[in-house]
Amino acid sequence: MKTTNEENFSKDVLEKEFAVVDFYADWCGPCRVITPFLEEIQAEKGVEIVKVNIDESPDIASQYDVMSIPTLAIFKEGKKVSINVGAASKARIIDWIESYL
Repeated sequence: MKTTNEENFSKDVLEKEFAVVDFYADWCGPCRVITPFLEEIQAEKGVEIVKVNIDESPDIASQYDVMSIPTLAIFKEGKKVSINVGAASKARIIDWIESYL
């Protein structure tokens, strides 16, 4: 999974037709729990998942109203269309993503 920042967020997410963004922090336990699920989903489903470290890119988190982590957001053609807050099972994440494909 690619990690992005303020400098590259537009190119990595907003200019894409579809992207899933994982807002996380290194110190966040639930974030570490879902990371393997996200890696598997990206490989299995061919969905681009981009990570944003909220400690390193607080402006992006603020711009998209990320209040707790992990927060997953789906972007379609540059617009945030859905969020999923908190840790979830791999199956639940897949169902959520597929409902927007």
